[in-house]
Amino acid sequence: MVQASLAFTVKAHAQPLLSVFSSLSNTMLGPTHDIVLLVVGAICAFLLSYCLMFGVAFVSRKFNLIRRAEPGRKQDTVPRLGGVGIFIAFVIASLLFYIRNPDLYVQTSSTTTPHPTEYGIYWLFLAGSALIVLVHAYDDVKPLKPLPKLIAQTIAVIIIMGPFFNGIFNGVLLYGFSNPFQATGIHAHLPWYREPILTLFINDTTIRLLAIPAVLFTWFWMVGMMNTVNLIDGLDGLSTGVVGIVAIFVTITSFLMHQYTIAILAGIFAGAVLGFLPHNWNPARMYMGDSGSQFLGLGLAVLSIMGGAKVALALMVLGIPILDVVVVIINRVRRGQHPFHYDKTHLHYRLQATGLSVKQICYVFYGLTAAFGIFALSFVHVFKLVGIALVILTMAGLIAWIDYRQRKRGTPMKLDGADPAPSGDDDNGAGAATLPSSREDNTHPDYHTSHPLPTLSHPNSSPLHHQN
Repeated sequence: MVQASLAFTVKAHAQPLLSVFSSLSNTMLGPTHDIVLLVVGAICAFLLSYCLMFGVAFVSRKFNLIRRAEPGRKQDTVPRLGGVGIFIAFVIASLLFYIRNPDLYVQTSSTTTPHPTEYGIYWLFLAGSALIVLVHAYDDVKPLKPLPKLIAQTIAVIIIMGPFFNGIFNGVLLYGFSNPFQATGIHAHLPWYREPILTLFINDTTIRLLAIPAVLFTWFWMVGMMNTVNLIDGLDGLSTGVVGIVAIFVTITSFLMHQYTIAILAGIFAGAVLGFLPHNWNPARMYMGDSGSQFLGLGLAVLSIMGGAKVALALMVLGIPILDVVVVIINRVRRGQHPFHYDKTHLHYRLQATGLSVKQICYVFYGLTAAFGIFALSFVHVFKLVGIALVILTMAGLIAWIDYRQRKRGTPMKLDGADPAPSGDDDNGAGAATLPSSREDNTHPDYHTSHPLPTLSHPNSSPLHHQN
């Protein structure tokens, strides 16, 4: 499994947040107790998220927290601060049902090197997430330039890694992966390529120069996940449902690995995300904005590292959106455009151009996400590579089907069927903060109708850790 900076050594006792939950914990022990906390916590997060959205919408309209009209775009009429409500719901539910568990303070390590506790990782994650949500909530109302957003992402990742003055990374650090070609059974001496874990030069969380590759990889993983979710947030309900499904599979995997506290946190995260879906379902009454998409991406990135063995899961389940982002960026660069140039070449827009409705496209993505999640639970070791190969073949099949539908309909696709990008910025990732966030491009009057988008005549559009 992934060797993350999550290992446990000294046992301490947590003061309960509320006495009622303390008495519940003292009378229920083991997996049954954890299942109760998981289910109740997830339901609470769902209800909190759903109810908070009414307050967020009221405050947004009362104080005019609506993105101002920009050149080439119509004035927003739908609040886009849903991410703030999701974050608040997650924080409240996790403080009630997660943080009070005494197991969070336990470290178990055979080495003398100190290791961070899950308790510390949780607070670092909240601090980094709060920064991301605040900066991008501001961006959702008054668009920022690309650089401040990228700086905020980088600072958030540094906070979550926790490289403080005690000489170790106190948060999560991705420095090892499960080897799909590992030897079976017990062996005294193995070549490095048959070891169970492949590491990036280090075997613990001590701060030293050899940790630089792990630091860079962790930054790439977290920033990449944030922007992947942001870039697939292109249609009502799309990224919300996909991230919710991925979080459910992270919850299941954590529980099957007996990582009960991580499963509870992932379940709360899933509940907070899915509680927003009724407001975001087509036609959307609220958008999550960059504050939401960035928080959701960061949450998945951190949860997939905590406890290990879930990076491969995230790669497989989110394989289609990740490949979509890679293919789109490569094609933009080949056309001499900025990697975050705003156009309608993302897979969800191309599916819409074939005549599928917004809801049908969501069902396609939900179905693929769930299917690959089941595969990820079933495949181990080298079969994980088979699962990733299936993701690539599925992506190629989708692109071939889209091209076939386009030829059959006789409607070629335009590369730039979108409003002009304001302030010289392009897409809505970290490199293009001034564009409305993905699905929020639906300020067109006919966005929620059944009319397909203008079609995309695109050259060269062919498609291109840990255990388990």
